[in-house]
Amino acid sequence: MPDVATARVISVNTGHGRDAEWAGRLKRTAIDKRPVPGPVAVGRLGLAGDEQVDKPDHGGYEQALYAYAREDLDWWVERLGRELPGGTFGENITTGGLEVTGALIGEVWRLGSAVVQVTSPRIPCVVFAGWMDEGQWVKRFAEAGRTGAYLRVLEEGQVSAGDPVEVLARPAVRVTIAESACAYYGDTELMRRLLLVEGRSSKWDEIAASVLGRAASHADAAGAGPGGTGTPGG
Repeated sequence: MPDVATARVISVNTGHGRDAEWAGRLKRTAIDKRPVPGPVAVGRLGLAGDEQVDKPDHGGYEQALYAYAREDLDWWVERLGRELPGGTFGENITTGGLEVTGALIGEVWRLGSAVVQVTSPRIPCVVFAGWMDEGQWVKRFAEAGRTGAYLRVLEEGQVSAGDPVEVLARPAVRVTIAESACAYYGDTELMRRLLLVEGRSSKWDEIAASVLGRAASHADAAGAGPGGTGTPGG
């Protein structure tokens, strides 16, 4: 596990919206993030100078920033056989020495002079797939479990490349970023635990209703069997 004492910001990345035929229903995206010199202001809704085109899915107070580990980018470099500079995955913050995949939902970091909280994993979408132009990208990214982390901003501040990243607090109920992605994809035990985590994104309550509702429906159908009622002894 990386030593959190050496965790730092490798690059701070921003981007502007542009039209693209592959960019889902909006046909517009700001996924192309590039490193910028600091310091960059960190506000409640993200970095100064950064645009979020699809705010419901990639923005707002609970997804103000997206962080991805340089170590995970390097893991993908080996598998894709191409260079992946900081910002390639659309992340605002490329970290080094910080195990983002192993970070806990609700974990609090000091990022430069700002304070942020881990809220959710990145769930790959058609825009990400179109941007990467790699076969079966959504499936491959999801199965790898190296999702990166969305962050809410608790205290505004500034951040620059080279700034330290310090873990300030971890919640009592532990669900990692990687585990939360499994919960999203249907792990009901992890989802129930996630609902106990303080600091989770409020979206988890809605997602949990869907995941747990589906599981209950499948259980009822399995219990009913051909012509059954779905109740014990039915």
